[in-house]
Amino acid sequence: MQVKIKNQPFYLQSTVVLFGLILLVYVLSQLADILVPLAFAAFLSILLNPLCNRLERLKISKIFSIIIAMVIAITVVAVVFYFLSTQIVQFGDSLPMLKKKFGEITINLKDWIHGTFGIAIAKQDQMVKEALNNSQSMVGKTLGGLLGTLSIVFLLPVYIFLMLLYKTLILNFLYEVFSEENSKKVSDVLSETKSAIQSYIVGLLIEMLIVAAMNSAALVLLGVKYGILIGCIGAILNLIPYLGGIIAIALPVLMATVTKDGYSTQLGVIIAYIVIQFIDNNILVPRIVSSKVQINALMSIIVVLLGNQLWGVSGMFLSIPFVAVLKIIFDRIDDLKPWGKLLGDNIPTHHKGEMWRSRSRRKAVLSDHDQEKIKD
Repeated sequence: MQVKIKNQPFYLQSTVVLFGLILLVYVLSQLADILVPLAFAAFLSILLNPLCNRLERLKISKIFSIIIAMVIAITVVAVVFYFLSTQIVQFGDSLPMLKKKFGEITINLKDWIHGTFGIAIAKQDQMVKEALNNSQSMVGKTLGGLLGTLSIVFLLPVYIFLMLLYKTLILNFLYEVFSEENSKKVSDVLSETKSAIQSYIVGLLIEMLIVAAMNSAALVLLGVKYGILIGCIGAILNLIPYLGGIIAIALPVLMATVTKDGYSTQLGVIIAYIVIQFIDNNILVPRIVSSKVQINALMSIIVVLLGNQLWGVSGMFLSIPFVAVLKIIFDRIDDLKPWGKLLGDNIPTHHKGEMWRSRSRRKAVLSDHDQEKIKD
């Protein structure tokens, strides 16, 4: 006996949906160590797929095409990490000096707080200690997320190779698991998903390179120590929508505070980063990050925070492309189209309530007019 949920009362529908979401979140949370590497591998496999196809058209066997594509990708990543590691080594050499300077600034800050607000230095130390104790669990979770992200690196090559190798098998399964009359919708969803993920990831990489160059140039011109390293880190953090940009500004401001006297450099950093963010948000993102699926700002912030709560740092990076795929699916299913509209960035000029009230008023005016005609 089948029970149609749509015919049930609203409270029953909402209860079923709520329990379904709770079960889904629980499964995603418990299987994070398995699902996170698989999710990254799926997105990167889609990104490398065109290169594999091009190599296969050159009469190279499928296995060797996959290996060559992966070697090229790993080489690019290794070059980037080598560049960053050389900068980090230089940063480590100056760490004792930076620690001493930071200690002096901390003492001056405590004296200023004591003189301005009357809070004793011992009381300030106690407040800082309590704050650190309260944040231990959050720091532990963040470190756990970072370690989980590092562990992904060892699983990714295996998953990517196997996904590209069994690509045809996976696609046939997706077609066969749905009825034949839905083959057109399945084909549209797969095609748009592939295009959306490819354009999104490639666009993000190009945007990251341009932002890294602008950040580094601005910090070097302003004389901020380790400007290239901090500029590149800021560009990587910028991949986290909205929240990463705030952290990216804080890093060079903190470095300028520790290494320079006065506040002119910090002000210059803030102005430079505001200009760079304006260029990024209004020129680079609309023109370069040319994903076919646009998620509005409110939903972007919410899903990034939810992704962080669910899967940590990895969840923040995966949240936007994952929701983009969901929107493609929602737009293809009649019952889920309202959810697709909620995720999108197309803002309607009028809401349904205004349209309904406008129709009601017109009907009322017409009704009064008809009654006047009858009286005449």
